[in-house]
Amino acid sequence: MGCLLNLILLSASAYLIALILPGVSIDSFWVSILFSLVLGVLNAFVKPILEFISIPITAITLGLFSFVIDAIIILLAAHWLDGFYVGGFWWALLFSVILGLITSLLGLKSNGRNRE
Repeated sequence: MGCLLNLILLSASAYLIALILPGVSIDSFWVSILFSLVLGVLNAFVKPILEFISIPITAITLGLFSFVIDAIIILLAAHWLDGFYVGGFWWALLFSVILGLITSLLGLKSNGRNRE
């Protein structure tokens, strides 16, 4: 039940953010649910690879490059998912930062790991 609630809250958060940001668009709430599922898969499989490859630059930037990785994940989701559109890198970066803040406030994790 907790996983389903997390999925719905993450989907609702993404949908509401897309309504506010002019550079991000989600066609329907169902697309938002699919986005949450795609985001979970990308965070589970692609993000660790990108983080490993970018260890040197992440260390040099004191961890700020992780925001770039999050934006890349959002852009990949937009590329693979019909009905979810992002107007470019900066919109993806802003969307990922806001989504990260909201999921942190709600106690959710978009990468599937639960709080302990």
